[in-house]
Amino acid sequence: MISSVGNGRIKRVVMLRDKSRARNREGLFLAEGVKMFEEAPLDRLREVYCGEGFWERVQSGDGIYKTIGEKLCACKDRGTLVEQVSEEVLKHTSDTQTPQGIVFVMEQFRHSLEEIVEKAVRRERAEGRAPLFLVLEDIQDPGNLGTMIRTGEGAGVDGIIMSKGTVDIYNPKTIRSTMGSLYRVPFFYVQELEEAIDFLQENHITVYAAHLKGERYFDEIVYGNGSAFLIGNEGKGLKETTADRADCYLKIPMEGRLESLNAAVAAALLMYQAAGYRRKIK
Repeated sequence: MISSVGNGRIKRVVMLRDKSRARNREGLFLAEGVKMFEEAPLDRLREVYCGEGFWERVQSGDGIYKTIGEKLCACKDRGTLVEQVSEEVLKHTSDTQTPQGIVFVMEQFRHSLEEIVEKAVRRERAEGRAPLFLVLEDIQDPGNLGTMIRTGEGAGVDGIIMSKGTVDIYNPKTIRSTMGSLYRVPFFYVQELEEAIDFLQENHITVYAAHLKGERYFDEIVYGNGSAFLIGNEGKGLKETTADRADCYLKIPMEGRLESLNAAVAAALLMYQAAGYRRKIK
């Protein structure tokens, strides 16, 4: 059992939690919690740390802890490190006020823009399901990004494309907000968002910009083909150079004195509207 916060391995875990540079250098990230562990792909788990109390419940094999115990055994069988730690060490590594008893290191996911788009286009040809993408520019709030990923899974998006200025998807707050959707929704950071938009359009995917200058409301448009929605920074919105690349500006109707909605709420409305058309056409 590891009982010292000065342990070298624990210091590295904390570094992965706090430093995006360390995460990117090692190609790893830190996650925590029972649900996130339950849904974590076994082949991406590298290290698992269980608090003393959590370990005792796992050993008892009651309820959900039986399933957790079986997964921990599967981790060991694959050569994944599984280690018991003191409650002090667990709290030191956790990003929450009330840790759930388990933190773990995972290998990062690797996708490419071409892979994500081409897979969606192939599925359209095979199943008649129009591609659906979310394109994010400089989103800064980790909770917003995590919520968009989670909502994107619910709406059936084929992928999420992000500018290099968007918050790190492996930020612990983002990971928690995804509630496991991080494992299942393909995503990719691009150096130049304009080039990514061009690539979508070359593949016959219509790009819509959520913009205050939009002349048509989002629920007036027929989303018959593939769709991609541009969502801008929470405070500044989309850059004009980015918005100008869109095929169409659209807006969300506002009552009262509001000028805009929370970015994650706006993204949810747009994705589900297009998803509804996709189900009708199919």
